[in-house]
Order: sequence, then C-alpha cells, then structure tokens
Amino acid sequence: MSQTLVGASVFEQELYDHLTSHVADEVETLRAYQALAESTESQAFRFLAELILKDERRHHQMLEDLAETVKVSAELSMEPSPIPYLDLHKDREAVLAATQALLAVEKADEKELKRLVAQLKDFKDTTLWELMLGIMRADNAKHRMILSFIRDHAKRLH
Repeated sequence: MSQTLVGASVFEQELYDHLTSHVADEVETLRAYQALAESTESQAFRFLAELILKDERRHHQMLEDLAETVKVSAELSMEPSPIPYLDLHKDREAVLAATQALLAVEKADEKELKRLVAQLKDFKDTTLWELMLGIMRADNAKHRMILSFIRDHAKRLH
C-alpha cells in the first residue's frame, strides 16, 4: 500500500504511487533473475543472467531514488533528495567543455567498438564476445545520451 504524501498534488501522488508500486513489482523480477543465475549449469547463461541482474538492481535503485525524490519535493521537506535538481548553470563553461571532450571520446569509442564487432563475426556462434561488444555499444549510446542531455541543458541555462 502506498504512502499518502502530505501536500502532494494529484500528479505527484499518482507518480509516487506508480513508482513505489513498480519498485515492489520489481522485487519479484530480481528474485527470478537471481534464481535463474543460481540454478543453471550453463556458465554462459549464469554469466548473462548476472549481467541482467546487475542492471535490474540498478534500475530498482533508480526507481526507489526517483520515488523518494518525488516525495521530498511534494512534501517540501528540507531532506536532501537522492536525485538533484538541474543545476548545470553552476560551472557551466567547465561542464560544457568537459562534456564536449567526453562526447568526442564516446564517439571515438563507438567507432572502435563497431570495428571490433565486424572483426568478431566469425566467433558469433561460439563465444559471447560479439554480445559483450554489443552491450558495450549500448552502454556507449547511453553515455552519449547522458552527455548530450548535459550539453543541451547547460547551453540553455544561464
């Protein structure tokens, strides 16, 4: 059962309820992945299930943090929130410079990973190597998404 937030708008309460419900539902998913990882004799399956489990745990924590942040905001408490407000105006020029440099690194990494994937085509049916590089490419795309968000918001904030 969800907690009623003091002073929350209808939207804030519904968002909080949705997030906390999703967090509760994810516990079963975490248990399922854990059970899969522990019960299989396949080392490859165990390895991959554990990769997913790590992501699922991180997602679970992010949802908990988001729910707590909504609660802190709605209740106007003086408690620190796990997810900060956008304050990219602070050190704006340094943030923009670092972001541009890091975006260049991530773009170069993407080219290198793509090249490596092409080299590993002959091993795709006998190893996890191509999959690992694909996961790294997905992470790289996520990093570029985060850095682009930072860049775009820092540019807008004065």
